[in-house]
Amino acid sequence: MSKTVYDYMDWPGIEAVVYGEETAPRDVMGPRLTPDGVLIQGFFPEAKSAAVTVGRKKYEMELEDEAGYYAVLLPGRKIPDYEFQVELEKETKKFKDAYAFGGLLTEEDERAFLGGVYYEAYKKMGAHPMTMDGVAGTHFAVWAPNAIRVSVVGEFNNWDGRVLPMHKMPMSGIFELFVPGVKPGDSYRYEIKAKGDVILQKADPYGNRTQPAPVWNSVVAEVAGFQWTDEKWMTDRKKYDDRKQPVSIYETSLRQWKEGKELIAFAKGQGYTHVELHPVMEFLEEGSDGYPTSAYFAVSTRYGTPADFAALVDGLHQEGIGVILDWSPAQFPGYAGGLEKFDGTPLYEVKDPDMAVHPMWGTMLYNYDSPMVKDFLISNACFWLEVFHVDGLRMDDVDAMLYLDYGRKDGWTPNLYGSNENLHAIEFLKHLNSIVKKRAPGALLIAQEDGLWPELTDSVENDHIGFDYKWSGGWTRDFLFYLSVDPILRKNYHDQLTLSTLYAYSEHYILTLGSRDVGSLEEFMAKLPGSGEQKLAQVREAYSYMMVHPGCKMMAPGAEMSEGLAKCIQALNALYKSSPALYQMDDEYDGFEWIQLMKYEENVITFLRKTEKPEETLLVICNFAAVPHENYQVGVPFAGKYKEIFNSDAAEFGGEGVVNPRMKTAKAEECDEREHSIKVKLPALGVSIFSCTPGKAPAKKKVTAAKTAKITKDKTTGKFVSTVKTKASAEKSGKEEKSVKAGEAVKTEKKVGIVKRKTTAKKLTIAK
Repeated sequence: MSKTVYDYMDWPGIEAVVYGEETAPRDVMGPRLTPDGVLIQGFFPEAKSAAVTVGRKKYEMELEDEAGYYAVLLPGRKIPDYEFQVELEKETKKFKDAYAFGGLLTEEDERAFLGGVYYEAYKKMGAHPMTMDGVAGTHFAVWAPNAIRVSVVGEFNNWDGRVLPMHKMPMSGIFELFVPGVKPGDSYRYEIKAKGDVILQKADPYGNRTQPAPVWNSVVAEVAGFQWTDEKWMTDRKKYDDRKQPVSIYETSLRQWKEGKELIAFAKGQGYTHVELHPVMEFLEEGSDGYPTSAYFAVSTRYGTPADFAALVDGLHQEGIGVILDWSPAQFPGYAGGLEKFDGTPLYEVKDPDMAVHPMWGTMLYNYDSPMVKDFLISNACFWLEVFHVDGLRMDDVDAMLYLDYGRKDGWTPNLYGSNENLHAIEFLKHLNSIVKKRAPGALLIAQEDGLWPELTDSVENDHIGFDYKWSGGWTRDFLFYLSVDPILRKNYHDQLTLSTLYAYSEHYILTLGSRDVGSLEEFMAKLPGSGEQKLAQVREAYSYMMVHPGCKMMAPGAEMSEGLAKCIQALNALYKSSPALYQMDDEYDGFEWIQLMKYEENVITFLRKTEKPEETLLVICNFAAVPHENYQVGVPFAGKYKEIFNSDAAEFGGEGVVNPRMKTAKAEECDEREHSIKVKLPALGVSIFSCTPGKAPAKKKVTAAKTAKITKDKTTGKFVSTVKTKASAEKSGKEEKSVKAGEAVKTEKKVGIVKRKTTAKKLTIAK
């Protein structure tokens, strides 16, 4: 052993390297200049011999420690371009020295990471193939602040955790290392030595690719090289920020389609504005459809490569169709190679073991109090929005985030105010939503929350959480229950049909009749009473009623549906997108007006959808009875012409053809407390929609005082009732009441506490 070499070596550091406890290996093993030359070191535990080559020159290295630590002193006053040549039992390997390269992350990155504002963490965390100092390789970075040592292991080093220990950035606890020669397609893991000499094997939390499940090894991947052609779409989608655009979403899983072109053609042909995809991120559990996400930054291998997924999004954008992803920021699965106790301690999950596990699914709950966990989740949202150009995120299980006692009967810890709100999760969601809206204009943020958290879709600037839309789970449950009842008995459950208009304007809603709600078409029909023809008629009626009800739309009938139903949905989407009355004033009381609210004996409801322009008014008549009407009279808003523009019973949709082919002229015959009316054919189990063209009022046959309907609550029975007040009596009191609108009911019921939030262990429900 050369004494000169020996004297220049950091023996305490070398001992830490040999025993797998060194956190700054670059400082110990990196090449450095000495008065006697250039010191080159390397740790090769399985080597028979080792050398350094510089061009054609070869310098044999001395074995300085029996564990396999080698060193050599090269002549010269400048660090040369060199390689190691290591003789193993069965092969000779030549490779660059990983410790000759600096890191990628800066102190500014660390400060942003520690502050919870490192929104572009996805650009440097994880594995990124690149060229550094003219050498191709991959830069690795992982957060494991409590680890004794972190090594990157893979096929490139025979999965030996001793040979590539990573360099720890002491301020943040991020370990990083550039490894020359590692390329896209190479599998890897992080080997973590935790306290107590526990060795853990972990997948990369920020990894962009994995091996096919159930193997959870990470794979180096390039995700930023796709050539996008959707500039026009990305500019035009900003219009969705005003929430006054038609939004009709097709919900599906990529597993239902052989290739992306089929999905694009289907969504375009049916006329949807967006598709919502079940999670495309990697997952391990077959049958889960991706909701327990195992690799947040990786497209599942089930759906092809990252480039394949980018091409699908780009293709949908070319057809003017947005892409919304289901996303799970509430919980993650616990498995050996995952996030649970990542560095041997609770790092990503809640630190309190009694509160760390989701009580319903057994998954782990995120620690929203950690700025670094916020970095992980917010940067993941930005990753999908910015790298893959997606147009929205539907966040799963938001109620499990907002409530500390969600799903728990006991054993939960209240917040510092003694209540059940998860204050850290609330601040996280505000932070997330505000950042996304700034960085991705036009992207839609949707909450799946089954409670009644107040004003969930109001802005962060107003000190609310800032979602764009909320799933209307209450509407779905009530409506499906109503449909499940035999039409003869539906009169007893009329409020299940009309109750939603009491709260329709309290949030910005998305109405859902998706696969989670109704299952397949066959399963949907099985929930409905009647013959096969009646069941199918009710399916058409259900989609039609959803389309005319205030709120955005989401449905999931697949390619297996009949030609008639496909034509019906195509016609509904076309009508929806071309009719401002169906979306322009969705969030305003004046966009909706009842005409027939209390026709519960007939199972009929009639209402108007409106804009500020009378000529854009639509008259909607829904018959949920199993009997048609030949000459059904209904009041209309004004004198003029009424033309049926949609009928769910049309023969081309597979119906009986009970339609109104001729335009109707309003007559001066009072009906429904209105001065004018029309008589129409009303199909059984069908929806009829009429355009309204104002005209000159005909001579009145009978002069009566105009009346208006008002919803009130009977204090004795607790039921909602409709009362009538004449215009004359209103004028006597010096106050003319408007026609009943859902908004008036909302205001009334909020005052008496009908809509309220229960802070109990149960999910919040509407108190009826």
